[in-house]
Amino acid sequence: MADIVGLQCTTCKRRNYVTLVNKKKATKKLEKKKYCKFCDKHTLHKECK
Repeated sequence: MADIVGLQCTTCKRRNYVTLVNKKKATKKLEKKKYCKFCDKHTLHKECK
């Protein structure tokens, strides 16, 4: 079953996105390069609770 997790910007530490992650298949924390409207650029976003 998929769980809802937030994606937090590594630069400004704000939570900008929410996504679904299958915890049975995912072994590592999710990392995506996405746009942060507070930093006004593309930054790395990591999974948080």
